[in-house]
Amino acid sequence: MALTGRCGRFRNRAMSWEKSIEELRRRERLAERMGGDEPVSRQKGRGKLTVRERVAFLADPGSFHEIGKIAGRAVYDADEELEDFMASNSVVGRARINDRPVFILGDDFTVRGGAADASIRGKLLQSLKQSQEYRMPLVQLIDGTGGGGSIKMFEQDPRTYIPETPGWEYIVTGMSEVPYVSLGLGPCAGMGAGRLAASHFSVLVKGLSQVFVAGPPVTRALGEDVTKEELGGWQIQARNGTVDAVVDSEADAFEAARQFLSYLPSSVHELPPVVTPTDDPIRKEESLLSLVPTDGKTPYKPRKIIAATVDKGSFFEIGEQWGRGIVTGFARVDGHPVGILAGDPFFLDGAWTADVCDKVTRHMDLCSTFHLPVIHFVDCPGFACGVKHETAGVTRKGVRAMAAVYQATVPICAVVIRKAYGLAGSAMFNPSKAKWRYCWPSGDWGSLPMAGGIEAAYRKEILEAEDKEAYLKSLYKRFDAIASPFRTAEAFFAEEIIDPRDTRPLLVDFVHHAWRVLETGTTRFGPRP
Repeated sequence: MALTGRCGRFRNRAMSWEKSIEELRRRERLAERMGGDEPVSRQKGRGKLTVRERVAFLADPGSFHEIGKIAGRAVYDADEELEDFMASNSVVGRARINDRPVFILGDDFTVRGGAADASIRGKLLQSLKQSQEYRMPLVQLIDGTGGGGSIKMFEQDPRTYIPETPGWEYIVTGMSEVPYVSLGLGPCAGMGAGRLAASHFSVLVKGLSQVFVAGPPVTRALGEDVTKEELGGWQIQARNGTVDAVVDSEADAFEAARQFLSYLPSSVHELPPVVTPTDDPIRKEESLLSLVPTDGKTPYKPRKIIAATVDKGSFFEIGEQWGRGIVTGFARVDGHPVGILAGDPFFLDGAWTADVCDKVTRHMDLCSTFHLPVIHFVDCPGFACGVKHETAGVTRKGVRAMAAVYQATVPICAVVIRKAYGLAGSAMFNPSKAKWRYCWPSGDWGSLPMAGGIEAAYRKEILEAEDKEAYLKSLYKRFDAIASPFRTAEAFFAEEIIDPRDTRPLLVDFVHHAWRVLETGTTRFGPRP
């Protein structure tokens, strides 16, 4: 009988495999149904795209190569013929974005809401391993628990387990190797929330997506009755730094992912991509001469300085909603990608609060990991003071931010716009490397601000003066002269004081020199999610 079976098998091999290909196509069509008509209808009724539509909108047309399309749960009849099939709750594969290779991992909420009992762990692991080993960014379309747990799983296997998070070790190592982009396109809970937070860039869609450790049913059991939006909507998660950007639609989320990736190399083993410049490298903006008020107090808009000095239209802001005392993002200078830091005096005069410190740390790590030179427009009166800020941990987070700047492996050019005081004010570049710094005539720096220090230091003399107001006025005049940036330049402590209008040409010069010394490979200090 064994011989007959072998002969039968050999006879089949001599025939066409057309029936097998037909079966393959049938299973592919079943997979394309996703969760079925009703779940797909509910998905669209919520104003959401299906996972396959999302992949089609995100990737370059025709570039997506799916892996494991027919993986899922099959039901067979008594004759071992396929009776029904439900695809797994993720769609994965290789694609191209802006004609560069990426790996896409998309959650399918129509299949059991993304719960673990509908997932196939191999798809997550394949996504993490292949993106890392083949050096291409990973873009995650997160919608649901992202492979998280479900109580119904215990019906199949009636026992609990000590938790292990599959693939998390690859997430940790991968963040030091390739860009991770996560788009929250629905409620992101459990593992889904974790994957979104463990990214270099994350996005939420207003009114459509939320992020939380556990959803309202769980918090309700704990005595907190809230909606998904109240628990983890964009107004919470964008303002606390859990996500980096908020957009109005899924289409905007896909565009944000494309833009973010356009500034970065495919992996740490390459340099960031340089594009053909379209802006005049020696452009000088007259507005820079009067943008910073001469009274030293009135705030100005740092984004105007950024726009006037980088390539026109190239600034891409990251984290706009949180840590608002500093502006962070990417830009291009003569076609070269750079990281941007800029103090914003509209928020607590630009003081480094606890969340500003976290934002600085995150952005410096990002730029160091992917070899982007940094341009730092400095305006920092120091760390924020007071009970509120100490309660928020500003001291610990402050020195952590300083460490991130001091450990930076990429060239940093500091442009001192106005204030630079104390420890935070000193964290403008890695001082173990050669200083590349320019100072505007509006510069105001020191170990502490003159204003409060004068009245404290000369309190006795002021009280004893016959004309207290005249004496105080004379003190201010004398110390205003001492605080002049030109006095600092005499000792070479302010290496170059420049005409603000010369900033862009000098930054172009810096970037070209930086590109000569950039190195590829993993950094000693990986990103700190």
